[in-house]
Amino acid sequence: MSVILWWVLGVSLLTQGCLGSPGVTESGCSKWSIKGDNACCEICHPGNRVVKLCGPDPKALCTPCGPNTYTAEPKQYSCTRCTQCEGAQVLVTECTSTTDTVCGCKKGLRCGDKPCSFCIKECGKGEEPAEKRSCRKCPDGTFNDQIHQKCKPWRTRCPHPDELIVAKGNAVSDIECSPNISTPRINTVIKPVEPHAHTIWPVVITCVVLTCLGLITIYITKVMKIIKKSKKTKKTITQTPIIRTPTDDPRTLIAVECSFHEAQQEQGSSSESLASKDSKNQLIV
Repeated sequence: MSVILWWVLGVSLLTQGCLGSPGVTESGCSKWSIKGDNACCEICHPGNRVVKLCGPDPKALCTPCGPNTYTAEPKQYSCTRCTQCEGAQVLVTECTSTTDTVCGCKKGLRCGDKPCSFCIKECGKGEEPAEKRSCRKCPDGTFNDQIHQKCKPWRTRCPHPDELIVAKGNAVSDIECSPNISTPRINTVIKPVEPHAHTIWPVVITCVVLTCLGLITIYITKVMKIIKKSKKTKKTITQTPIIRTPTDDPRTLIAVECSFHEAQQEQGSSSESLASKDSKNQLIV
């Protein structure tokens, strides 16, 4: 009996090796142990269900799942029926002997749970999921910039201390911040510009020229002041009468006579002033 059992096990292993080619689901038990005259299955091949735990033929212990059924467990007595995509669902991946059908939802809808057993309306930006698989607009003071997400409250201040709020938030965006121009930015390091040799000489020459021009201007100003002062202190030259030699020309005679009369008048006036002074002195005495 033992010899027959080992012969059956050998044939079973050989058959399973032949059936193990790509694209073909292996049938029967994948791992078993010998208990007395029987083999007891521990793990079935993927896509197989358990028929009985122990028996003389390991291949007969497990059998493949039928059409439209699958099993993901290595040791299960029954296969599970494949899911059918219905209503708003669409087929994404066909069912196999080891995996269930993968369903999705039509455009504008999304899966309501992880296995996508039902579809719900997809909420866009500025909305959030509500009761009864519907959407509602974000309440005032909140926003949502993602697809089918909960609304979040606006920030009350800017993330950086040197920024100011320049725009209020709305249903699809948070508050808008901008740097404060009057406030210098933090952690801003201004590196001094290192002077180069070709930039120093023009500066030196310019300074020398400006200094020379300044000294020349000061010197000219002082000279002009001295000239103006000398002109003011210059004595006025008095005019003296010109006496010419008498001639027979009547015009010459008239000029001489006028000069003589003017001189007499000046003497008379001076003598009169002296007489008046003497009279005053006598009265005082």
